[in-house]
Amino acid sequence: MSTSSAAILGCAGTVLSAEEAAFFRDVKPWGFILFKRNIDTPDQVRKLTSALRETVGRPDAPILIDQEGGRVARLQSPHWAKYPPGRAYGELVANDPLVAREITRLGARLIAHDLTSLGINVDCVPVLDVPDPKGHEIIGDRAYGDTPEQVATLGRAAAEGLLAGGVLPIIKHIPGHGRAMSDSHLELPVVKAKLAELDARDFAPFRVLSDMPMAMTAHVVYTAIDRRRPATTSKKAIKQVIRGSLGFDGLLMSDDLSMKALSGDFKQRAKDSLSAGCDVVLHCNGDMDEMKAVMAGVGKLSKEARRRAQAVMGRLVRVPEPFDPIEARARFDAAFDGRYAG
Repeated sequence: MSTSSAAILGCAGTVLSAEEAAFFRDVKPWGFILFKRNIDTPDQVRKLTSALRETVGRPDAPILIDQEGGRVARLQSPHWAKYPPGRAYGELVANDPLVAREITRLGARLIAHDLTSLGINVDCVPVLDVPDPKGHEIIGDRAYGDTPEQVATLGRAAAEGLLAGGVLPIIKHIPGHGRAMSDSHLELPVVKAKLAELDARDFAPFRVLSDMPMAMTAHVVYTAIDRRRPATTSKKAIKQVIRGSLGFDGLLMSDDLSMKALSGDFKQRAKDSLSAGCDVVLHCNGDMDEMKAVMAGVGKLSKEARRRAQAVMGRLVRVPEPFDPIEARARFDAAFDGRYAG
């Protein structure tokens, strides 16, 4: 851990190339992230996760994936079951919030079962963004509901389901992407709402789940906090809001540095994110030239980041709670009347 670089990196395909393996051995990222391009069969994924960990010499090195359900699902049929988007949980049995919470936790517990069998120990879930009716659809049905209370309640249920199954959750996109009018993959969103409005609605679920082990930043400018920089690279947003009023002391990672919301070269993006207060940076697309540039702006984990990283790994349940995946899946499918079966 003490020799790990403050980065999480991706790879290009379903197997590691010799160049990738040598590069990862040299730079020793803290963790890795998988995408659809890295996924073929269960056996292939297990071999890839094992190969990635071998390069850094840590058998529990974090390996991340975005397995939310709905349109954000890297594991798909025929090898893996379907899961609904977050909104479907929020619409479940509207007059009985306890049922919605139970099924949200169950869905996450089933996902954790899928992931741990592959050697994946981190899921970029839950989405805690509260969508604005006028906001961009990039969040849309990924959100658990339309109110901070519903998002926080079901977000916690999802996080607890993952943790119980031996998978670490990541709350995203802190301090809130739901009001953004554009997609940060493509351009930099600017939110002009007053701080009191943001605090009461957008930021509220992140305060409620501030005890979670990890969070991913939003590439969004909040003019009430910092008129120039998105949260990812804003010292004000991280110190005053994320670490300050929201009380989050877990490991803070940037969203993907290759997203078009950020400006500057990759070395500068990495340096700006870390100097603003992120503990680690995330680079997803597996492009070797970009990764080399990112790593030119990244050093080893700072003392504080190392403390947080150790605390994160301490939250990893080594023996998941007793669980019958067949019975659990049947109960899950029944709750949704079989809409996501098969």
